[in-house]
Amino acid sequence: MEKEDKKAFMARAISLAEENVQSVHGGPFGAVIVKDGKIVGMGRNKVTVDNDPTAHAEIVAIRDAAKNLGTFDLSGCQIYSSCEPCPMCLGAIYWARFDKLYYAATKDDAAKADFDDSFIYKEFSLPKEERSILSVQMMRESAVKVFDEWMKTENKVPY
Repeated sequence: MEKEDKKAFMARAISLAEENVQSVHGGPFGAVIVKDGKIVGMGRNKVTVDNDPTAHAEIVAIRDAAKNLGTFDLSGCQIYSSCEPCPMCLGAIYWARFDKLYYAATKDDAAKADFDDSFIYKEFSLPKEERSILSVQMMRESAVKVFDEWMKTENKVPY
């Protein structure tokens, strides 16, 4: 892929972020997903407009690309994000199996605009009992039985 194509894809992701700022339909974030040199998914932050805390630009773009391509496996795709992804989006990028992530602004740039993820990164490194959201394990045996059943299922779709 040519360097100019990469710049055009990133420019599109940034323009989606800018459109959001102008329309006040969510945070200043945009993302574009590319496969074989063509855009197959796009997303802009829709957290406030959809009242969905998971509707970050990257997640919206992943959902769009997966629907358009008819698969949950986005191997062979690249994602262009107007900003370095948050922990949730980065996890989704790994689950989707992207070949490459391109980003423009950094997480520090986002923090300066009041989108600071450092708290979440710190929480991940703490023992469960020290995190700000209490984690309580319960009914493990019942849940493990479901995993056992999954492992025995012959017609499952692994991912």
